[in-house]
Amino acid sequence: MPNDKFITRPHILFICGRNKWRSPTAERIYQNDERIIVRSAGLSTRSPHQLSNADLLWADLVILMEQKYNGPLTGMFREVRMPRIEFLDIPDEYQYMDPELIGEIQKGTEYLLNQHFGI
Repeated sequence: MPNDKFITRPHILFICGRNKWRSPTAERIYQNDERIIVRSAGLSTRSPHQLSNADLLWADLVILMEQKYNGPLTGMFREVRMPRIEFLDIPDEYQYMDPELIGEIQKGTEYLLNQHFGI
């Protein structure tokens, strides 16, 4: 196996409205995935981790839980050079770590990881 310290893993940022259920679930299920490094954030000021310029600069790929967040995201961070942005189209209908939510996140995220990074 090659020396891992020379392998760069993609940085994936999951974003939802309040960083309460969907994006923290995505972060949790991928936190120990050796292919990627993950974070989660929310757009709301009430989010446990509100999205920042530093988060966007860190990310190689932003995965929004719903496409409706794209406008607010780009409006709030006009001065930041955006990484690639994709959408999972998962509505805010699930609790944290809901098995159906996990399945939806994995299905969409695996597709995007393959499309963008071949992993």
